[in-house]
Amino acid sequence: MRQELNMVLDPSEAYNEEILKKIIAQKFAVDESEIMIRIIRRSIDARHPNIKVNLSLEVFIDETPASRIGEFRYQDVFSKKEVIIVGSGPAGLFAALKLIETGFRPIILERGKDVANRKKDVAGISRDHLVNPDSNYCFGEGGAGIFSDGKLYTRSKKRGNTRRILEIFFHHGADESILFESHPHIGTDKLPDVIKNIRNTILNCGGKIFFNSLVTDLIIENEQVKGVVTREGEKYFSDAVILATGHSARDIYFMLKRKKIFLQAKDFAMGVRVEHEQNLINSIQYHGAKYNKMMPAASYTLAEQIFGRGVFSFCMCPGGFIVPSATSQDEIVVNGMSTSKRNSPYANSGIVVEVKQQDVYEYSDYEELAGLMFQQNLERNAFNQSSKDQKAPAQRLSDFLNGKISASLPKSSYFPGTTSSPIHSWLPGFMVKSLQFGFIAFDKKMKGFINNDVIILGVESRTSSPVRIPRNPETLQHIQIKGLYPCGEGSGYAGGIVSSAIDGENCAEKIRLVI
Repeated sequence: MRQELNMVLDPSEAYNEEILKKIIAQKFAVDESEIMIRIIRRSIDARHPNIKVNLSLEVFIDETPASRIGEFRYQDVFSKKEVIIVGSGPAGLFAALKLIETGFRPIILERGKDVANRKKDVAGISRDHLVNPDSNYCFGEGGAGIFSDGKLYTRSKKRGNTRRILEIFFHHGADESILFESHPHIGTDKLPDVIKNIRNTILNCGGKIFFNSLVTDLIIENEQVKGVVTREGEKYFSDAVILATGHSARDIYFMLKRKKIFLQAKDFAMGVRVEHEQNLINSIQYHGAKYNKMMPAASYTLAEQIFGRGVFSFCMCPGGFIVPSATSQDEIVVNGMSTSKRNSPYANSGIVVEVKQQDVYEYSDYEELAGLMFQQNLERNAFNQSSKDQKAPAQRLSDFLNGKISASLPKSSYFPGTTSSPIHSWLPGFMVKSLQFGFIAFDKKMKGFINNDVIILGVESRTSSPVRIPRNPETLQHIQIKGLYPCGEGSGYAGGIVSSAIDGENCAEKIRLVI
């Protein structure tokens, strides 16, 4: 017998499987050995001091539950028609899986390395302060998301089947909790293994993956894509190319512009990354209640309109670390990540300001790429504020608000180290004012958010692409070049792992209908 059950419990009950099973057995007047429990949905209600957990459950009494996920028909495609995918982030990988399901052979070209060798280059940024421009926190197998917690929460419900994306991750080794947590995440310690399993599925079905293969040109005849060319001069041919290079692949935008392929400028966001002690965030968000170690590290989502601009938190990492995400040696870019346990003593988040087209007017000579140049220039300014290595310019939040240089800095999770910098003096004026008023507004929502031990690091700049590669909304092909499918964050049509994965699947599905 199967029963559905909704319950509201204390965290000590909801997060303790043994206690939970005992409560449910008593409710149905059966022995604990007779039941199996499957969580459908779990979320914390921390709006009041008496914190509760909302649970939706399936209870099976003397019955074995069926699999909670559907089947995926990954077929043999060794001899099938080939489709080229540029990039192996979530958009590229999920496009490849979908192509296999629909009977096409994906050929993935990735500028970076496989995840195991990529880890070595990532470690080298902190250890040796050296950035490999093709293998770093942004480029390589798994894309940028692999080293940023593996957050799977998305508001993009209308773009496609988010549940299916979660099931595919679970099928490839992610923890079952991603299927029922309200804010699912895999963890940067576990996501690499999941990505390797996805790679194995692609290869075992006949797909091909070429690492260290930077695409530098498109082969186009009569406004129809015919293939791509790599840095080594190798050519790969197909009538369908999925361009899933991510929002940090500036060289791709410049290549498209050089070929007079239509691009569009778009608004984006930049700012700083703020870091608190996780215990402080727990205390604020859980209203000073005694922290139950079974509860997740508290997070937050903040947003305000300041002077007509959005100021908001981005990629909040409870129990996390700040990491160096530059793609060039002469830049400083910061981002955040967490492991699956989210047990670091620090909490960090990007706090960013909306950047509009009028803000980048001084780069207007670059036309559609003006925002890209604005972004790059600010990252280089951050580098010049450091000791010409990957140490990040940093400032106490209270000093930033008061326009003072920090005489000393609190400890930070940022691996390469920090150097005191008057961030208020070199960030653009509109950004400084918006951040200052934004922080004050956030402190009213989360009393204690501002204090002398809070640190900000610059710059948080890779929140989204400043460029959109326009495409036909019906076919998802570029509006000018047939067979070219701009996809994922780099196309300007997605933001985050799940929405990028959905976009990859959508592009693959459109290809099935055309070729």
